[in-house]
Amino acid sequence: MLAVLLAAGCGGSSAGSGLPRPDHIVVVIEEDQSYDGIIGNADAPYLNRLARRGASLTQYYALTHPSQPNYLALFSGSFLGVDDDSCPHRLTSRNLGSQLLQAHLTFAGYAQSLPRVGFTGCADGPYVRRHNPWVNFDNLPASVNRPWTDFPRDYTRLPTIAFVVPDLEHDMHDGNVRRADDWLRDGLGGYAEWAMTHNSLLVVTWDEDDSRGPNHIPTILAGEHVRRGDDDQPNNQFGLLRMLLDTYGLKALHHSADVEPVDAG
Repeated sequence: MLAVLLAAGCGGSSAGSGLPRPDHIVVVIEEDQSYDGIIGNADAPYLNRLARRGASLTQYYALTHPSQPNYLALFSGSFLGVDDDSCPHRLTSRNLGSQLLQAHLTFAGYAQSLPRVGFTGCADGPYVRRHNPWVNFDNLPASVNRPWTDFPRDYTRLPTIAFVVPDLEHDMHDGNVRRADDWLRDGLGGYAEWAMTHNSLLVVTWDEDDSRGPNHIPTILAGEHVRRGDDDQPNNQFGLLRMLLDTYGLKALHHSADVEPVDAG
């Protein structure tokens, strides 16, 4: 089992685990890069600095190709019958957001270039719905689907768990690695620093590799209770979802019940 989080301190612990229960978790999803395409790449100085200051999961693999099924797997624990990047989909399955809301916790997704709260279109400029899993679920209110410009700069106002998806120009899909690295540093570097002293966590992961390898992708965790260094226990999107659910004592969803959580140990 992965043991990337240290024993609980003043922030409390998640149900039954003895592991910290962060006040806030922010999950950023980047696009289409292999592990070796980021870790050690001089064009990603901020991400490599973050990896050195936190935990780098060295044997983390995406589940499939193309993008959309991986986003759904991370958010719901299943591909839900979606095996391509088609749009739109209307889904009714339980998911991370619905589990949080039912437990009287909070969730929001922040998508760069989303034109307005609750927008359900398949694309708008560099925004694409296929990278925004929460918009597909009928059991989530439109209010959780928010533009990146709504991301709080007072981090105490963040929801329990927030997802952030950069647009195609800043997620390494259309734009280059350096441009995405700069965007992450400028947009979330402040939160990363704050999280390291405020019982909170930043997760940066990818949807899939560049289709030239075994779908080996980087995943980095940084925060106050993160055990620094490389962790070589194999895992995937189902295990990351299981970590998020277990952290707040929520029931595992679909295939996340079949894997070890990223932070268990």
